[in-house]
Amino acid sequence: MTDHATPNLPARDFAATAEFYARLGFVEDYRSDGWMILSRGTATLEFFPYPDLDPYNSSFSCCLRLDDLAGMMRQVEASGVPDARRGIPRYHPAAPDPSGLTIAYLIDSDGTLLRLIQND
Repeated sequence: MTDHATPNLPARDFAATAEFYARLGFVEDYRSDGWMILSRGTATLEFFPYPDLDPYNSSFSCCLRLDDLAGMMRQVEASGVPDARRGIPRYHPAAPDPSGLTIAYLIDSDGTLLRLIQND
């Protein structure tokens, strides 16, 4: 296995978080009272319990660099997450960024921002 990092993100409720991410193609690899690991292909997200998190004031975020951003966006759209400018959860469609990258934005049910970036 090559070196890699995995984001550690908050979850108010592991069951609800696992259900949200399952609609996006993630599967649960591990869960205890204090930790949960979800994966989708080679993308891994790890979660810690944060029951008192206010999702509207969360500053948690991460980047997911994806080989198939379009495929991920089809799953996001099919999951029922709204394309909206307010509310939680929500997403903003993929678009070219001034950096030259193509990026979509997803706010999960706990208020975490996931930048979904197309790999070159």
